Amino acid sequence: MTIHGTAWKGRLGAMVHKISRRNLLHGSSSLCALAVGAGGCSKSAAPALSCADTTGLSPGDVQIRATLAYTDISTEPGKTCAKCQQFVAPPTEGSCGTCKVLKGPINPSGNCKSFVAKPA
Repeated sequence: MTIHGTAWKGRLGAMVHKISRRNLLHGSSSLCALAVGAGGCSKSAAPALSCADTTGLSPGDVQIRATLAYTDISTEPGKTCAKCQQFVAPPTEGSCGTCKVLKGPINPSGNCKSFVAKPA
């Protein structure tokens, strides 16, 4: 048996088992399906908070929200409404807050172009 021989490569290949991304995803989805079937994931997740209802706003206020690109879920890590100086926290956790710049309900996880980080 030589190091460069095919017999050595075959044994080394058998000893070092590589997991492909496809196999990893397939295995994890199978594990989750098993957990759901066994009742391990029976607790349902709370629905995501939606603060996008603008029915009570004037067309101008809706336009300002659109111009400032308000989104209910921030696409920029670390830049959420909850971390912005303009955000007014909701009275109860899990509900919509307000903003000093935008009118209407504001999601603490949202974001817009008027983001100003709170001082540290």
